[in-house]
Amino acid sequence: MSEAVEREAVEHTRQLAADADRVVVKAGTNSLTDDESNLDDAKLDKLVDDVEDLLSRGKDVILVSSGAIGAGQGRIDHPTETVEESQALSTVGQSHLMRRYTESFERYGRKVAQILLTEHDLEDPERFTNFRNTIETLLDWGVVPIINENDAVATEEIRIGDNDMLSSSVAIGVDVDLLVTLTDVDGVYTGNPKDDADAERIEAVGRNYGRVQELIAGGSSEGIGFGGIRTKVQGARDASEHGIPAIIAGSAEPDVLERIATGKPVGTIFVPVNGVTDD
Repeated sequence: MSEAVEREAVEHTRQLAADADRVVVKAGTNSLTDDESNLDDAKLDKLVDDVEDLLSRGKDVILVSSGAIGAGQGRIDHPTETVEESQALSTVGQSHLMRRYTESFERYGRKVAQILLTEHDLEDPERFTNFRNTIETLLDWGVVPIINENDAVATEEIRIGDNDMLSSSVAIGVDVDLLVTLTDVDGVYTGNPKDDADAERIEAVGRNYGRVQELIAGGSSEGIGFGGIRTKVQGARDASEHGIPAIIAGSAEPDVLERIATGKPVGTIFVPVNGVTDD
């Protein structure tokens, strides 16, 4: 594959992303909370502002939001050492998280809806059909669906990265046109940019996916401290294997979703797998 073909594929994918009518936007915990795990109002409002950039263009947006456990930690002065305590903490944080989303979206006259899922909801055909029908109805009504992992009942799933894979599964299952994963790292790097001054951002992932996997494998076992980058890359790759463009970008970047919607280079873009780019 020549560099010219790769560049053409990247530019074509950027245009596909810009033209997307239905978008899944996933926001991670670090994109919504401060260093003390309190829900950060400024960060949340900034995310809502970015989502509004897409909504105002007539696009459908499904928001997958982490942050319940983090938001709960900021409100409960109690150490959490067991799974049960983390689950309870998530219920405190989830209600606070949704209250803030409701308030923030109301600035634009938007209504929101909460949907809590587990892997079983995605795997069971009947339950998934019900979920998809609910999503379609909410979007028809102009309501923004906000999805999170149902931590209160998902014993094995309280660990970093769940919502990265959840957002990918939702994107694939409801046939969206674009998956955007917003994180505190503005893309995929050759190393951990927080620790490695020589780390370089990877502009695009296509046929180089194997090399990218090798690079990110140098982090810790679950990618902790590297923006949970492994699961973000895996989720983006899963979407791209179903023909869906995916982008990993920094939540703090100015007008990040508007820049994507206008075809500007942002973060790391995943080229859909097809005969041209991933044969």
